[in-house]
Amino acid sequence: MKVLIIRFSSIGDIVLTTPVIRCLKKQIPDCEIHFITKKSFVSLIENNKNISKIYAITDKVSEVSEALKKENYDVVIDLHHNLRSAQVKRATGAKAYSFNKLNIEKWLLVNLKINKLPPVHIVDRYFETVKHLNVTNDKLGLDYFIPAKDVVDIVSVFQLIIKGYHALVVGGSYYTKQIPIDKLREICLSSDKPLIVLGGKEDVDTGEQLEKIFKDKVFSACGKFNINQSASIIEQADKVITSDTGLMHIASAFKKDVYSLWGNTIPEFGMYPYLPGKNSKILEVKNLSCRPCSKLGYNKCPKGHFKCMKEINVKEIFS
Repeated sequence: MKVLIIRFSSIGDIVLTTPVIRCLKKQIPDCEIHFITKKSFVSLIENNKNISKIYAITDKVSEVSEALKKENYDVVIDLHHNLRSAQVKRATGAKAYSFNKLNIEKWLLVNLKINKLPPVHIVDRYFETVKHLNVTNDKLGLDYFIPAKDVVDIVSVFQLIIKGYHALVVGGSYYTKQIPIDKLREICLSSDKPLIVLGGKEDVDTGEQLEKIFKDKVFSACGKFNINQSASIIEQADKVITSDTGLMHIASAFKKDVYSLWGNTIPEFGMYPYLPGKNSKILEVKNLSCRPCSKLGYNKCPKGHFKCMKEINVKEIFS
């Protein structure tokens, strides 16, 4: 059987598809799996041993539609379910199964605070999409494969001649999902071990600020490493402290103890850490009337107070 899986973005969502990929490969004899995504996310899956071929687009499905037509897929598994994925399904002409995004239920929770979402992780909802193929969840968690060239030598790069460190993720796709600077300072102050700060180029100032305040304890990696190298830093960490980000899911893939701080988004959306380390913990401010204010996030707090992040008790991370 030749199968095409669709998931265009983003980091966390793509990592969360890996149990479906693995179980398709293991449970269907001679299954050949192809994956289509955006070019900017290819590095997340190009080392996945369960995937035979990757199609990547910059923007439009038409970039690869002719090639897709020639593949003669038996089945398309649409784990994105948007206009682009509809174009992919139309191009292949194959039988397709599509993921239910539960957009109406999310709208009700965000706008009316009525929770009709099933208490089910998105990974298990992904598996609903392949149940017709008699593929079931093996409960082994997420996969992430780091190429040898991207494994980071912590001692030589950060001059850390110590036993262990914590990874602190400061980045995030939206401001209202990011840990505020005062909370980051509190985390660094409370930590019993050195911390390596992870983020993108847009987080360089934050990383340098923390590094300057906590000299010889905090080491900024913001903007200095690619996604696989950042994953390598996470894999070697004792503990991962993060907001609701893609790196949170990568940490779960390595079974790390993940301490996740939740701002405007909520675990009830179904994208909390999936089968992480046994000491993992979700930190959030419950019973805020304004939360969740969005299923994604904003560039500033709509209410101006940002209580969902500012009132989190980070002392629980190190208690």
